[in-house]
Amino acid sequence: MTISLRDIAKKAGVSVGTASNVLNRPGIVSPETAKRVHQVIEELGYNPNGYVKQMSAGHSRTLGLVVPNVSNPFFAEVARGVEDAAAKKNYAVFICNTGESNQREERFMSVLIEQMVKGVLITPTSLKPAHIKMLKERGISVTLIDAAGKTSTECSVSVNDVRGGEIAIEHLASLHHTNIAWVCGPATIPQAADRSKGVAAAAKSHKLKISSITTATMTFAAGEEAVEQFLALENRPTAIFCANDLLALGMMRGLLARGIRIPDEVSIIGYDDIEFAPSAAVPLTSIAQPAYQLGTVAAQLLLSECEGIETHAHQEVNFQPELVVRNSTRDVASARAEAVVRREYAHLATSYFGSSAPA
Repeated sequence: MTISLRDIAKKAGVSVGTASNVLNRPGIVSPETAKRVHQVIEELGYNPNGYVKQMSAGHSRTLGLVVPNVSNPFFAEVARGVEDAAAKKNYAVFICNTGESNQREERFMSVLIEQMVKGVLITPTSLKPAHIKMLKERGISVTLIDAAGKTSTECSVSVNDVRGGEIAIEHLASLHHTNIAWVCGPATIPQAADRSKGVAAAAKSHKLKISSITTATMTFAAGEEAVEQFLALENRPTAIFCANDLLALGMMRGLLARGIRIPDEVSIIGYDDIEFAPSAAVPLTSIAQPAYQLGTVAAQLLLSECEGIETHAHQEVNFQPELVVRNSTRDVASARAEAVVRREYAHLATSYFGSSAPA
C-alpha cells in the first residue's frame, strides 16, 4: 500500500501542512513535533516522491513576485533588481501581473502556494491585503515591496510616498502655481493614497487650490483619457501632478495633440522617473524612487528569512524620494510673459505679412 503524507500526518497527530514543513522547512517546526513525525515516517516506511525530496534538499528554489502592472517600466526595473538578487542565491522568480485587480492577486496567491514557492514579494493592490495571511499560514515567507509594512510580522521595502506627494506640490508652489490638478489612481491603491496625503498636506501649507481627477487605473491610456476631465475644469489649473509617470506621459500626449503648450500653458510633473521620462516629447519632471534598489533590498530580506539565517529580523526599509527637474515644469510668471510676447509677435507678424505670417 502506498503511504501518503496525509497518512503520516494522521498517525503523528499533526496537520498535513505541519508534516510537509517537517520535510521542507524543518526550521519552523518544534523539535518535539519534528521528532514525532520522523518516527512515524520510519515506522510506516514513507518514501517521499522525487519532487518532495528536491524540496527537502533545497534543490527547488523559487520565489514569487506579485506586482500590479508589469508593463510599467518602474515595476520592470523592480523585477530586474529582484531577479539579480535571487540569481546570486540560485533562486528562480515567478512574476505575476495582477493588473491592479485584487481578485487576480488573490488567485495568484493560490497558484504560488500550489507551486510551493519559498517566499513571495508583493506590491499589494489594496490597503488591507488579507490573503497575505494565507501565505504565512502555509509557511511561506512574505516581504512587501513598494508598500510600507502594516505589522511587524513581515519585512517591507518602500519609498516615503507621502513625502513624495509633498515634494511635487512644493516644487509647483515654488514656481508660483496656485491652482493645481492632482491626477491620481484609485484610493484603494496604497501608493496613490499616500501620495494623496502628501498633496493635501502641501496644499494646505501653501494655501493652494487642488482639483482632483481620479482614474480607474494608473496607465498611459488612463492619463490620455483624463485630459478631457482636465480641460472641463472651471478656472483651468496651470499645473498638473500625476500619481505616476505613465499617467503624466498619457496626459502630455493628449494635451499636445490638442495644441496645448507644455510648460508654457500648463506645467506637468509625474512620479517614478521611469527611463522614458527624460526622452518624452517634453522631458518630464518627476519624483524619482530607486526601483532597482527596492527590488534588490526586498529580495535580500526575503531570502534571509527563507534560508532561516539566525540573524534575520523583520525590517521596514523606507527610502526617500527625490525631485528630478526637467522641461515640463516652469514658473508661471515666465510662461505668461512669454505667452504675451508670442501673442504680440503673432499680431505684428500678421499685420506685416498678412495671413502668411510665420508661426
